[in-house]
Amino acid sequence: MIRILALAAALALMGAGWPNEHILIPTDGGPTLAVDASTLFHTVAVDFFRESDGTVYVQTGDIPAMWLRDSAAQTLPYVRFAQEDPVFAGLAHRVIEHESRNVLTDPYANAFTADYKVWEQKWEVDSLAFPVTLLWAYWQRTHDASIFTPRIHWMLQRIVSTYRCEQHHATCSRYFYGELPHGGHGAPFGETGMIWSGFRPSDDACIYPFNVPQNMLAVVALRELSVLADRGFGDRALALDAAGLAFEVRSAIERFGHVYAMGIGWIYAYEVDGLGSAVAMGDANLPNLIAATYFDYLSPDDALYRATRRFILSNADPYFYRAGYAEGLGSVHTPPGWIWPLGIITRSLTAGSPGEVADGLRALAATDGSDGLIHESFDPRRPWHFTRAEFGWANALYAELIFRTAAGVSAERFAPTEAGAPFLRAAQTPVLAPTVLQWQNRGAIAMARGRLSSDLFGMRLP
Repeated sequence: MIRILALAAALALMGAGWPNEHILIPTDGGPTLAVDASTLFHTVAVDFFRESDGTVYVQTGDIPAMWLRDSAAQTLPYVRFAQEDPVFAGLAHRVIEHESRNVLTDPYANAFTADYKVWEQKWEVDSLAFPVTLLWAYWQRTHDASIFTPRIHWMLQRIVSTYRCEQHHATCSRYFYGELPHGGHGAPFGETGMIWSGFRPSDDACIYPFNVPQNMLAVVALRELSVLADRGFGDRALALDAAGLAFEVRSAIERFGHVYAMGIGWIYAYEVDGLGSAVAMGDANLPNLIAATYFDYLSPDDALYRATRRFILSNADPYFYRAGYAEGLGSVHTPPGWIWPLGIITRSLTAGSPGEVADGLRALAATDGSDGLIHESFDPRRPWHFTRAEFGWANALYAELIFRTAAGVSAERFAPTEAGAPFLRAAQTPVLAPTVLQWQNRGAIAMARGRLSSDLFGMRLP
């Protein structure tokens, strides 16, 4: 469990030989947090499995399936180590290969078993975006041309063709799912230029089929895909198609994706139908509207983003809760009033001040499990009541937060300017640790990573 120490006691322990495997984080004038560095690699240690075909299957935690979104998100924080550690480079490479085979098995499925059978076929736009962002981050870090295999090329082609079809869902798509209203076809809609989705990132059915944050991430992924297609395969036609689709979807978001919130003004809607109806809300699951700066769709100083953030982090949002030990976003996926650490982490990663990050870290410290792991959701009045003790996605994103705030490690950049993305100021997560402490924390992270790297090299990733 994350342990809270008074600052003076923490400094004394450092001087007395505080164990190197612990990370210390001052919290903007509050208590210093001590984090066991090994917990930051927990999902890699227990959720990643070498398969007989040489790929790596990533289980989402306590559910025996591989979500396209979750597996990419569980891998992304560790791609930064690929430059210096061939084991982590191989790990990411093999996850990407496994994801490509999943996508080619069924581009409409969101989750698969280890042997590429469909676990669940809930069509979510972001399910095809996350594998591209993982591929992009890996290539940016390593410039490894061997990743550009024929299968990866086919995956990129399939993603663009699927997005193109779902942009014109009414006339192109044959997808339906029994949980959706109107005979499995979803709510009525008008064509907007956005990509139609049956389900949200929470795996719950959309109220209206144009989910704005999913489309935002699709824009970023399509820009990345455009560069990857051109640089990796010399496929200029695919590159132009992806870039054009990104432009069309972004234009549609800016035309149809806004709603007026009383007392705040114009904000981004969560979902729209293209017929004038919209849902104004936040959800803890990524991609969400707060994460628009995390994924480099918007600059943090964008006026519409700032208004949207104020709305989502207020009582005006039906899924923002404030009680007991914490405040933060929940989801329709879990009981009313229950907060998701994933939402707290995302808010902290995109925070505008050290105080906001510190508040998030203190809330996570007060509500995590006894083993230092992050749950799916919890009751803020009784945080020992929670859902999903083993939630790999949240543990990985928590590691990302600690890497940035405690060690000053740079963030991944998802916006490729060569794909025609408009200039934007990248979001920077505030760093709480002073420079000397950052170096000490980096040492603790390196020790924990080194131990895990040796285990993976010797046991599962030869």
